[in-house]
Amino acid sequence: MDSGFSAGNLLLYILLVLFAAHGYGAREITEKNWEDVDTNQVDAHPSSHMNHMDPSTMVFFTMKDLKVGKTMPVYFRKRDHSTSPPLLPREEVDSIPFSLKQLPYLLEFFSFSQDSPQAKSMENTLRHCEISPIKGETKFCATSLESTLDLVHPIFGTDFKVLNTNFLTKSNIIFQNYTILQVPEQIFAPKIVACHIMPYPYAIFYCHTQETENKLFSVSLGGDNGDRVEAVAVCHMDTSHWSRDHASFRVLGIEPGSSHVCHFFQADNLVFVPASTMLENVLAI
Repeated sequence: MDSGFSAGNLLLYILLVLFAAHGYGAREITEKNWEDVDTNQVDAHPSSHMNHMDPSTMVFFTMKDLKVGKTMPVYFRKRDHSTSPPLLPREEVDSIPFSLKQLPYLLEFFSFSQDSPQAKSMENTLRHCEISPIKGETKFCATSLESTLDLVHPIFGTDFKVLNTNFLTKSNIIFQNYTILQVPEQIFAPKIVACHIMPYPYAIFYCHTQETENKLFSVSLGGDNGDRVEAVAVCHMDTSHWSRDHASFRVLGIEPGSSHVCHFFQADNLVFVPASTMLENVLAI
């Protein structure tokens, strides 16, 4: 879950992580490059009262759930690395516009029709990247490895770690009940930058950090089918400035600012923290 490194091998480590997940350099970009896992692989039986919810929203919980033996339905996306959007070098992406105003040109450039699912996903990603941050938030969309590092360095310098959720077993199940197997460990990090992969013809990371209090955890999970996951999770302690349309409020049945919100990170997300972070068992929450 956790990888620490010096400035000397920082670039090599991130290259290995991202290249393994997304591939590097130009390759043919087609509809297959960024399809999600077939929803037919979704387990139909995790907690029947949740069946009416979009499975992909089932990553949210509260801190009272962070205890050994707690079982909850969780969606963990599993991508086919061979068909994931490629990570392109800076010199290539710098020649491609990344702007909502340029969407008609981009659709033509990538050979997608205006009414295609890919066009809608591209529009949503560009719109999300251009929305102003909420109060206390710093955000950016990184279009290359180099731009990710350029934007992270002012926050941490060159002395930081990259955390991510790890699958310890292999299966095609992306939605099932998971049980917390061990006492969760809190990762004490004064600042967190979370980077989420976005749907686009090539790898785009939406990265953000918040000035409000956040608590980071490492959680050992066991699935109903025997899957094992070492998951990274964050709890946002102040949600008062979040949109009422945020999926977490529908899943948890709460209002903005009425409670904290926790969520698991997907395996293709990256979480940057200072290198000096420490882990400690959470004995009581």
